[in-house]
Amino acid sequence: MKNHINIKYVKNLNNDALRGIVFYTQELGILQERLQEIAADNTAREVQEKVEHFQNQFSIHQDYLTKLRHDIQINDKAIEAQLQVTDAVISERTAAEHAGIHENYITEENIFNNLRHEFNRFAAQWM
Repeated sequence: MKNHINIKYVKNLNNDALRGIVFYTQELGILQERLQEIAADNTAREVQEKVEHFQNQFSIHQDYLTKLRHDIQINDKAIEAQLQVTDAVISERTAAEHAGIHENYITEENIFNNLRHEFNRFAAQWM
């Protein structure tokens, strides 16, 4: 017996993730501005090392968010293409890809939030 997947649910998850990626991308911009302020005001080696750490982390997250957005868009296009052919069903492969992408998004969201909390503790100390 095959599992049936509600296409609206899948599309909603993708749309929610895309909106989340926009939010986290904007949040990265704000965090980077705050980091620049801290770097400009504090020249101590300890601070500069943490600044570099956060710059690297922000860059990694920006790159990953861009890749994740691309993966979601490709998955959406695959779903739409299959629905035009079958009118109601997507392949198990496409459904599995969606599940993997969604899991990656949830993981990124958790890691990003932990990084943001770490940065906020650092910023509170040095701003």
